[in-house]
Amino acid sequence: METWDAIRARRNVRTYRPDPVSAADLERIAEAAWRAPSASNRQEWNFIVVTDRDQLQALSTVWPGARHIAGAAAAIALVVPQYDEDRMRLTSRYDLGQATYAMMVAAADLGIGTGHSSVGDQERAREILGVPADHDVAYLIGIGHPADRPLKPIQKPDRLPFDEVVRHGHW
Repeated sequence: METWDAIRARRNVRTYRPDPVSAADLERIAEAAWRAPSASNRQEWNFIVVTDRDQLQALSTVWPGARHIAGAAAAIALVVPQYDEDRMRLTSRYDLGQATYAMMVAAADLGIGTGHSSVGDQERAREILGVPADHDVAYLIGIGHPADRPLKPIQKPDRLPFDEVVRHGHW
């Protein structure tokens, strides 16, 4: 798929077919995160690829919006150090946003669906993944083949009108 088509085809997928995602495809999706921009090239992140059914089921309980993780073929947990300073915390979350989108576009390019989630129960998420207490499991991305329909460019996305959100030169 061309990059522009992958961007237009990407959508949140929360129901997945039962077939696995290949190890090569998971590595490619994880590499997209690894290649994402990072403020001052700090790269203060870790990505945990999860394919174990029991772990996926357990991770689906760390936030109400994570229920789809139980049915995913895989998930990637995005982990960052805890920060006392607001600037560092905000910058690291921005970096994770870029890594998230890079993974989602890379997955869409492969015809693989993704759905993101926050994490509320940090202690449980750390326990499931073996993450040290001084780090947060910030987000989860469910990964799998869409159950409902394949990914293809969306002609009329459910978005606010373009002219209402894109401005040129001033408000």
